[in-house]
Amino acid sequence: MSIRAVIFDFGGVLVRMEDLSGQRKWEKRLGLREGDLADAVFRSEVTDRSMIGEATEADVWNHVGASYGLNDQERDELRRDFWSGDQLDAELVGFLRSLRPRYKSAILSNAWPSSREIFTQTFGLGDVVDEMIISAEERVAKPDARIYQITLSRLGVQPEDAIFVDDLAENVRGARAIGIPSIRFESTEQTIAEVQEFLDGRAE
Repeated sequence: MSIRAVIFDFGGVLVRMEDLSGQRKWEKRLGLREGDLADAVFRSEVTDRSMIGEATEADVWNHVGASYGLNDQERDELRRDFWSGDQLDAELVGFLRSLRPRYKSAILSNAWPSSREIFTQTFGLGDVVDEMIISAEERVAKPDARIYQITLSRLGVQPEDAIFVDDLAENVRGARAIGIPSIRFESTEQTIAEVQEFLDGRAE
């Protein structure tokens, strides 16, 4: 096996929600259980449509606000607090950046239509990878085989030439199903070590 390309997920891998205090504040305020707010944001029909470009980020937050009877100001405050705990993993980003130009690289993310601007301007990832493949732009989301094939095509490699990292088991299975060696993110150290094993040809 000779790896020529490295593909990383964004949310839950390169950027992770490390501080949940903003979400907990609103769950307490709204009488919700821990985790309910994240489910409301990420697990709705509107969110599913936004992931394939059929709804906007504003549609998602309007839906969340309406679900809890919030006015516009409250909805916008909730949105700011919800994302306030996001942190970039500088070590992992530095590792990914260091692989260029020897290896081709991509971010492959199930994300809303506004995400490219967030990835590049908010988190400064524009020059970290060769390609960004965002589900809302492609109108298809992981674990659908088509989005992995799009990514491979953009990178100009075959499935066995790439390594894929994601925090969700179903997305890892989706990549493996079309022949991409894949790693499930558990920690920064574990991910770097396992990717390096593949790059060094030591992975089984």
